[in-house]
Amino acid sequence: MRTEKEMLDLILNTAKGDERIRAVVMTGSRANPKVSGDIFADYDIVYIVNDVHPFYNNIEFIKPFGELLMLQMPELMHGASNDGHFVYLMQFADGNRIDLTFFNLESYLINASDEPAVILLDKDKALPPPETSDKAYHVKPPSENGYFSCCNNFWWCSMNVAKGIWRTELPYVMGMYNDVVRKELHLMIDWYIGMKNGYEVSTGKFGRYYKNHLSEKQYDLYNDSFSGANYEKVWKALFKAGSLFRGVALGVGVHFGFPYLHEDDRRVTSFLKHIKTLPSDAKEIF
Repeated sequence: MRTEKEMLDLILNTAKGDERIRAVVMTGSRANPKVSGDIFADYDIVYIVNDVHPFYNNIEFIKPFGELLMLQMPELMHGASNDGHFVYLMQFADGNRIDLTFFNLESYLINASDEPAVILLDKDKALPPPETSDKAYHVKPPSENGYFSCCNNFWWCSMNVAKGIWRTELPYVMGMYNDVVRKELHLMIDWYIGMKNGYEVSTGKFGRYYKNHLSEKQYDLYNDSFSGANYEKVWKALFKAGSLFRGVALGVGVHFGFPYLHEDDRRVTSFLKHIKTLPSDAKEIF
């Protein structure tokens, strides 16, 4: 596997040797001082060029970067037009990965986010100073309506999961649980972790840093909230998710003075327990 120095030398030397490339910016985890790098850290690189068109779907240009294990070009996949940028997602056979985006200067300045960045090369001294903090990733505190909506939808859609289990409609169950219920659980956990850290913290994509911020008991509940395809395991995961949600939501509610939906929680939890014992040939719910 090529070292970081070898990869950065390759990225920079390619740019230095091509007059069409005017600047190089590195973003992502390698530009974030709060992230400890590891062997899977991508090289998120932006090449700023005068004209993107010559680099659009140009396989010959990327060949010198190394032997590819797999390549993805999102603009071609989604039928986007050449509107000032093009992306190559390159997984190399040696384990390294470069996510290389081409921008013209105007498009880059319009689309540049507040995420941490490092300017590796600026031939024309045309780039503004980059953001050095990771505040763009920090959890944002909830509004009262946002908090209410999260609580309401978590408990409401938990009943949909129960209904799907009783009907033995596994695709519906898994979709409702993973795409809706757990989404609300993640949102509340984010608010809880943000609250504990003055909203100056990132929980990472898909909660990748939860284990660094939740207590051992909370993280065990979180792990147990994952479900297999067996309906008994789904029931177990659903109740674990409810227990974790209740705990963190109460904490967030108290902190902000938002009323928690105690009665919805109580009634829905009771309803779920009832549905769990409902015979498969039942003619009535109650």
